Amino acid sequence: MDYFEDIEVGRKASFGNYHVTREEVIEFASKYDPQPFHLDDEAAAQTHFGRLSASGWHTCAMMMSMLVENMKSHRQAGLGSPGMDNLRWTKPVYPGDTLRVESEVISKRRSASRPEMGLFKSYVKVFNQDDETVLEMTSNGLIRVRNPEAPIEA
Repeated sequence: MDYFEDIEVGRKASFGNYHVTREEVIEFASKYDPQPFHLDDEAAAQTHFGRLSASGWHTCAMMMSMLVENMKSHRQAGLGSPGMDNLRWTKPVYPGDTLRVESEVISKRRSASRPEMGLFKSYVKVFNQDDETVLEMTSNGLIRVRNPEAPIEA
């Protein structure tokens, strides 16, 4: 299991293979983002999307699915997340696209007030099958410290 001490700044990962279906795009949008360009071909054709597109929040959910699946194969002493920074949807996601993720750990620090946990930041990008970036963000992850009694390095 990976703990805070095992996280290396600069570590990169590439993973995921998520096929986006028309049915899932419409199902997600119907429930969480019922805008016409996520639900209806004719309405979507009249927008800058040109055709039915996935909600950005659906793209986030698909990314999260790939992140969690990757964490299962690389067991981590994770404690959740206090949020994300600089989320950008850079290109629409369409039914028929296949998504994948690349991430890089960009920083880490121990918590001064909670010595049993640390925080690490990762720059995350989601790509479609043409290697075009469709989403980018900075992820903030909380993780257990293996030895909370160890001094916090400055």
